[in-house]
Amino acid sequence: MSKPRTPPRLLRVRRITQLAPQLRRVTLVGTALAGFPEGEEGSHIKLMLAREGQVEPVLPTLGPDGPIWPPADQRPISRTYTVARYDAAAGELDVDFVLHGDDGPASRWALHAKAGDAIGVAGPAGPDRHQRNADFYLLVGDPSSLAALSAVLNALPADARGYALVEVPNRDEIMPLPHPVGVELQWLSRDGAAAGASTRLLDAVRNLAWPTGRVSVTLAGESTQVVAIRDWLLHERKLPRDMLYAVPYWKDTYTEEAYHAERHRIMDELEEVAK
Repeated sequence: MSKPRTPPRLLRVRRITQLAPQLRRVTLVGTALAGFPEGEEGSHIKLMLAREGQVEPVLPTLGPDGPIWPPADQRPISRTYTVARYDAAAGELDVDFVLHGDDGPASRWALHAKAGDAIGVAGPAGPDRHQRNADFYLLVGDPSSLAALSAVLNALPADARGYALVEVPNRDEIMPLPHPVGVELQWLSRDGAAAGASTRLLDAVRNLAWPTGRVSVTLAGESTQVVAIRDWLLHERKLPRDMLYAVPYWKDTYTEEAYHAERHRIMDELEEVAK
């Protein structure tokens, strides 16, 4: 059964928490948050940002056939992000932002956000990020996917075995990441190198002692890296498609608009492999 559709929620900033030099957590609140589903940490949400000259975003309404959007010159700027934490009792929703200056609208918003600022949130949505009946777990990502990786690590049983490989721009971005004792956590630093040219994660995955049994893989982050690791797992390791969650969150040097079509092509490729 599909989840019932709900209109986008207009929320406001309660507080800002700096998790690492380039990773900022924004805590959102508002009466519209009532009814947000619990247990959706790691799921995708759409953030809707105000356009220049607007005090708050003009959100679409929900019609019988889907969303009804405002005129193009008022339509909010949308970006896909991840639920980092939802606390129903406190009425708080946390979203983590990788900061890269004013280059993109979401980073710019998070960089300058202050208590009371408005933002729209639609969702959550998305497939399961790991297989709960696996014998071994492999998690691979970067700061953009830390919320998803953390959600999986928190959901694993206490006796889970596996690896969690996280690439960061530099060593200053390494931060606490709770995980089961049987999951080996490895931080890989690019030391300032470009994400799209990095092979550190791919090399690390190739060098792992591959376990026996059913392996569940959670893979998300920069597109070039995700595709390379995905292809190696499917073609070289013969990983069954149903044991792989692989989502390219972003592409180095691309805006989300420019990357939109390519991202859908990549996701369609995964669907074809599954058939």
